[in-house]
Amino acid sequence: MEHRPLGSTGPAVSIVGLGCNNFGMRLDAAGSAAVVGAALEHGITHFDTAEMYGAGRSEEYLGTALGARRDEAVIATKVNRRPKGEAYQPGALRRRIVEAAEGSLRRLGTDRIDVLYQHYVDEEAPLEEAMATFDELVRSGKALHIACSNVDAGQIEARAAYAAEHGVTAFTAAQIEWNLLERAVEPEIVPAARKADMGIVPYFPLASGLLSGKYRAGEPFPPGTRLAANAYFAAVATEENFAYVEALTAFAAERGHSVLELAIAWLAAQDGVASVIAGATRPDQIAANVAAAGWQLTADDLAVLPHPVSE
Repeated sequence: MEHRPLGSTGPAVSIVGLGCNNFGMRLDAAGSAAVVGAALEHGITHFDTAEMYGAGRSEEYLGTALGARRDEAVIATKVNRRPKGEAYQPGALRRRIVEAAEGSLRRLGTDRIDVLYQHYVDEEAPLEEAMATFDELVRSGKALHIACSNVDAGQIEARAAYAAEHGVTAFTAAQIEWNLLERAVEPEIVPAARKADMGIVPYFPLASGLLSGKYRAGEPFPPGTRLAANAYFAAVATEENFAYVEALTAFAAERGHSVLELAIAWLAAQDGVASVIAGATRPDQIAANVAAAGWQLTADDLAVLPHPVSE
């Protein structure tokens, strides 16, 4: 398993990371432990969770599953935003971040969080309150590195500039939705993260499963799949996207690979990408995701990759 640095200041992480958002929702403790065990055995060291996943159970199940092997893992978790209906008062964001970090440490059963993300930006709170609080957590040793997710280019630039000007801990990574079907981040957000020396961590690499090869145009979604269970995710299954997936499937097949392998390998080939976060509900999915990262696309491959139908 290849490992890459998470930005200019972060730890080394496996190029394939395990997204733990299924833990506590689609998977119980035993199922979560089986997936974590498979991930460790296949060389995955990067485990991504959040306090909001499974109402905290994701962190609990991950911490228990890692057990004595905790030091083999880079644990990333995310603090949720303040409640939307709560009016901002000075210090409210600090309390929310500190409370969340303490809760995550407790549920994970660990003395430090390797990478602590601000899951969503608090638009009402001043930037300096967030930056000072995250810096405080790093200086106390409760978090080793900090990062952000679901941010735009301006927010990335503001955080990098503030850290440089005020001498506080800089964010080492930006986690963003990025895949062959969702490329809106490419014009501004990805360049901003690269300029700020942040490691890029794409999530939803399989576009909610549409790039997994399990769905076919004009056919019902297989029972038990994400698209069958959730209309929000099913919105990705458009006629245009199915046409593009068909072209990508043919491209991969010509090179002896699956479209799933192409989806992960393409992200791994992008400049600045440190780790591709892929979820799993079964150990065999771990094996498939890890194998996908072994395909190193050439410059020629990237040059002739089919373009989205809408382009």
